[in-house]
Amino acid sequence: MIVVLALCGGVAVTGLVLARNSVQDAPATTTAAIDGVVDYRASDPGMLTQQHVTGDVTYPVSPPVGGDHASQWQNCQGDVYTAPIGDPNAVHSLEHGAVWITYRPDLPPDQVATLAAKVKGNDYTLMSPFPGLDQPISLQAWGYQLKLDNADDERIDAFLEKYRIEASIEPGATCGNGTTATR
Repeated sequence: MIVVLALCGGVAVTGLVLARNSVQDAPATTTAAIDGVVDYRASDPGMLTQQHVTGDVTYPVSPPVGGDHASQWQNCQGDVYTAPIGDPNAVHSLEHGAVWITYRPDLPPDQVATLAAKVKGNDYTLMSPFPGLDQPISLQAWGYQLKLDNADDERIDAFLEKYRIEASIEPGATCGNGTTATR
C-alpha cells in the first residue's frame, strides 16, 4: 500500500513538473503584445454583439471583427477561398475561434501563396479576398485586427499563434460543416 501511494505521488509530481516546464517553454508571442493589433474588446466592446441574424449586416469595422452574424459559419478548417465570402458567415467563424485572413484582390500571386500556406491544413483559419480593403492584408479574430503591407511580415505568425482558437467566445465550437459559399 505504501509503495502504491509513493508511486502515485511520484507520478503526480512528475506531471506537475512537466506541466510547469511546458508553460515556461511557451513562446513569448502568446502573452506579448503584437505591434499594430487593434483590440476592439477593450476599445469598443459594445460592437461585439452576438445575435444570429438574416440578411446583410453593417459592421463598423472593415473587415468585421465581430458582431451580429449569420446562423451558419463559414467553413474554417484551413479553407482558402478564391472569391469573397459573406461577412456575416465569416464573423460567425471568428466567434468559434477562427482567424480570417483577408487580402486585396490585387495582392501579388506570390504573396497570396504565402498567406495560403499559413492557412491550408490549419483548423480555425480561413482566407479570402476582400475588395476595398484599405491595406493589402488584414487579419481578424473575434475583437482583434491587424493590417499589414506584406505577407512576409512575421506578425502574421504571431497573430495566428496568439488568437487562433484563443480568441473564441464559444470555446469548443466547430469550424467544420460550415458553408463554403462565396459571393
